[in-house]
Amino acid sequence: MVPVKRKMIVVSAAIAAAFALPGCAPAGYGADGATDSADYGAEPAANAVAATPGATETPGAEAEGEDEAAAPALSEDEVTSELTAKSVKRMGETVQNQDGFVLYRFDKDKVKPEVVSNCVEDCAKVWPAAVINKGETPKLEGVDAKLVGTVEREDGTLQLTLDKWPLYTYIGDKKPGSWKGQNVNGSWFVIQPDGAKNLTCLPKVSKPVAPPAAGSADDSDADSGDAGGTGSDYSY
Repeated sequence: MVPVKRKMIVVSAAIAAAFALPGCAPAGYGADGATDSADYGAEPAANAVAATPGATETPGAEAEGEDEAAAPALSEDEVTSELTAKSVKRMGETVQNQDGFVLYRFDKDKVKPEVVSNCVEDCAKVWPAAVINKGETPKLEGVDAKLVGTVEREDGTLQLTLDKWPLYTYIGDKKPGSWKGQNVNGSWFVIQPDGAKNLTCLPKVSKPVAPPAAGSADDSDADSGDAGGTGSDYSY
């Protein structure tokens, strides 16, 4: 018979090991920092519905009248045309765009009393907004159309929101399914299909990659943005 005291020590050690979550940081994804984007159990909801024109309007989030008509037209490559619920290794539930890139929410954005995106200028170069043209709706898989809306950014473009939270990608994610933006500056988090933060895996706070250099399509290779890496000194 195992003494009670010894049993307690064994159980305590097991609990501690579970919370340690070894291999839970983006730096453990491999040499290039990419995740395994295979689906590990969670499938998109079978009853997912496509968004309707009214479903993408968050009350108070989109400008009315003439300002609304002034929104610039976006090319097909700029538009986020799909929102898909997908599970990835270690992180679990995520929302991904049509190219399989994970979407994030920003703690410094506002959702009350009105929705406001506070990631602009250099921040928006590192965390591109998930934007869409006026009158268009994204194809949805495993995401409730009632939670999807838009907010007008200061440049007039319409940014998709999920449960009122503006959606972004991260230029530090080099491959579909990567989530190296998790816990960057302690304010960026993978978003779940219900709009909540995904805290399943929480690497230590890291710094964001630097914005692309002028004239460069993407200079983010200079800073990997891995958890524990040096990253940039930007505050966003």
